[in-house]
Amino acid sequence: MDIAIMIEGQNGLNWPRWKKIVKLVEDLGFAGLYRSDHFTNATPPDIDSLDLWVSLTWLAENTKRIDFGPLVTPFSFRHPVHTVRMASAVDDLSGGRLALGLGAGWQDREHEKFGFPLLDVDGRFRRMEEGLDVVTRLLQSDEPSDFSGEFYTLQDALMLPRPARPGGPPILIGGNGEKRTLPLAARFADEWNAVFTIADEVRRLNIVLDGMLEDQGRKPGDVRRSLMTGCIFGQTDKKVKEVSAVYGDTTLSEIREEGFIIGTGSQFSEQLVQLAETNIDRVMLQWLDLDDLDGLEGLAKAVL
Repeated sequence: MDIAIMIEGQNGLNWPRWKKIVKLVEDLGFAGLYRSDHFTNATPPDIDSLDLWVSLTWLAENTKRIDFGPLVTPFSFRHPVHTVRMASAVDDLSGGRLALGLGAGWQDREHEKFGFPLLDVDGRFRRMEEGLDVVTRLLQSDEPSDFSGEFYTLQDALMLPRPARPGGPPILIGGNGEKRTLPLAARFADEWNAVFTIADEVRRLNIVLDGMLEDQGRKPGDVRRSLMTGCIFGQTDKKVKEVSAVYGDTTLSEIREEGFIIGTGSQFSEQLVQLAETNIDRVMLQWLDLDDLDGLEGLAKAVL
């Protein structure tokens, strides 16, 4: 199991911050850098939120080693044809290091502010299913494709240039839902990304997904497993408490029960070992303070 960093782009991300974080994550030895795709934050006041695909294009050209991608880019305000064309081009630019994280969309505020229809939950997942069908056709087919659905259509459509990687960048689907998300992962995903959950639940959901993959005629090994979860790290117990203050009166034990990895270096490592025993391939640690680069460096030295 390897360790990557995930940041929330709507938490004030701009070019100076992005360039510093990208360079540091690569230099420190983390396996990858992932970020959310939002136009603005969920609660006012509005703050900086650098465009996802423009930022990933810069990363692709200015790094050599780290994996990267969106966790996740939603179909609710990005048409699948635009998404797949950008993703294929950015993956080629990077030499094949992009994971294409795709989702249904969820944040009411940004959709209302910028005029994108979010739809009800059922509608979002119908649209996502169609979007995944469009994306996989355009990535995987060397022949023109036709598709006619409720939300999207293709007519004699062929994406050119073809992706340098056969089949294009791997598709990542994130979420823990057993009724909607996991079935879509079993059909379409190359990687399933669990979200904010403990090791025992990761282990259980892995078994559920294995069964769904079998129903689709696929093998468990066909889908890579990863986890995105929160973290509270400090080089001392005092620093851990200071960082956790952002969560108000919630105790560290209560936060840990939500899947967060918490503590100093040795405590952090113990929890990572428990996750490694679930046979997941990668943990993406959500790093919320975009200016705490010293803390990020301390985390790398403590656990990598």
